[in-house]
Amino acid sequence: MKEYWTSLASLLGVLAFCQSLLQVVFPPELRFATVKLFYRMFHWVSSHCYFDITEIDGVNTNELYNAVQLYLSSSASITGSRLSLTRALNSSAITFGLSNNDSIVDTFNGVSVLWEHVVTQRQSQTFSWRPLPEEKRGFTLRIRKRDKSLILDSYMDYIMEKANDIRRKNQDRLLYTNSRGGSLDSRGHPWESVPFKHPSTFDTLAMDPIKKQEIMDDLKDFANGQGFYQKTGRAWKRGYLLFGPPGTGKSSMIAAMANYLGYDIYDLELTEVHTNSELRKLLMKTSSKSIIVIEDIDCSLTLSNRAKSNNVSTNGIRSSYGDMGEMRGGGGGEDGGNTSITLSGLLNFTDGLWSCCGSERIFVFTTNHIEKLDPALLRSGRMDMHIFMNYCSFPALKILLKNYLGLDESDLDGVVLKELEGVVDKAEMTPADVSEVLIKNRRDKGKAVRELLEALKVRARISEKNIVRLREKGSEYLEEEQEKRALESPKEGCEFEKEEESDCKKGNDEKQESNTTTIEK
Repeated sequence: MKEYWTSLASLLGVLAFCQSLLQVVFPPELRFATVKLFYRMFHWVSSHCYFDITEIDGVNTNELYNAVQLYLSSSASITGSRLSLTRALNSSAITFGLSNNDSIVDTFNGVSVLWEHVVTQRQSQTFSWRPLPEEKRGFTLRIRKRDKSLILDSYMDYIMEKANDIRRKNQDRLLYTNSRGGSLDSRGHPWESVPFKHPSTFDTLAMDPIKKQEIMDDLKDFANGQGFYQKTGRAWKRGYLLFGPPGTGKSSMIAAMANYLGYDIYDLELTEVHTNSELRKLLMKTSSKSIIVIEDIDCSLTLSNRAKSNNVSTNGIRSSYGDMGEMRGGGGGEDGGNTSITLSGLLNFTDGLWSCCGSERIFVFTTNHIEKLDPALLRSGRMDMHIFMNYCSFPALKILLKNYLGLDESDLDGVVLKELEGVVDKAEMTPADVSEVLIKNRRDKGKAVRELLEALKVRARISEKNIVRLREKGSEYLEEEQEKRALESPKEGCEFEKEEESDCKKGNDEKQESNTTTIEK
């Protein structure tokens, strides 16, 4: 036994001597260089190359890591039976992803790549103002060397774009409004936000299907038109003007546009904006892929039509108010602290240089009286598409019956359907009025249809009476005008006759003088 321990001690001594000799002959620098050379030889022989994408880049979160995680969560080709489920803040969907040390094969433009989710324990905490997580997470991308240029040039941009689309679809829409008096929130932003839960879509929107499809196609072309706008040198934005009587669905149209495109909404309250510079700052703090809305622009501030309000003084010079096209809310100038925004400031907001500080944004104006707006606001480039929100038509009525009562055209009696079609255009009822009748009687579908038909007939009779009154007033007005002209015409005729008589007498006198001169000669 003693000999065994003696031999073991001798062996350990030999190993320690060999280790000491190895450290003397091969110092750490040489060993590190040897390992590095080995790896270089391995990568030189290997047909693949590897890229690491870590979760933490120094002390900041790596945006590319989050994008890859979202992108891979949309793939259905994840191998393995263990997946991780996540639900982000303000998200309405649950996403799955790669579990620890799992892998996935992805294909891009016919090229196959391998993704591996590498998770290891962090050895020691380095000094940092923010504590790091206990685990080191990252993705390793393995590709063939011959595909390196293709992957690095296009694949990463494609991943970022897809991740943004997934994030926008999964994340709830947000509705922003500018802070009262231009104040900032706790993060220094001038916009306050709440989750946007409006259920309106183009399927539920009461509008003519053909007109609705035109709007949807226009929105789709805009959202997919980045290359077109860059090629033509135009800012990637578009303007829509919604006008028509109250209750025709202008706000529902805006909500449907936001839900269709997946955009956030910025509801701009102009009465809370004091100066043009403050208006520009609000624009700069809006994000891309958003809809900027100014509702009831004819009521929010006094916007003068320059064609009507160009004041001319006695010497023919226009006043400064007419030149500036000023909007005032509460009076006072820009220096006085009250709301004072010029028309020029609003036009620059929608179509000037400052409107190009973001991309893929839509401007929407709504008004009940389009004739009150300055023509400068209505031209193409500012309001590219004018959408007239009309009274409820028969196609829109069928959509409302489907939405509120679940009734298709085949579920209604043919006689009732024909009566509805014949009276709805004459009634001039808004979709809001029709919806109110259907909501009140939604528990009894037959009663709802009957009351709706009766309400439409009553409104049609009222509309016909109003038309008759307008015609009578119009005929009375014409008769009064004819009487005025009849009373004034004799005087005008006498004056004309007197002028003609004097002209004739003057001409005869000149003629006689001419003849006398000729005879004398």
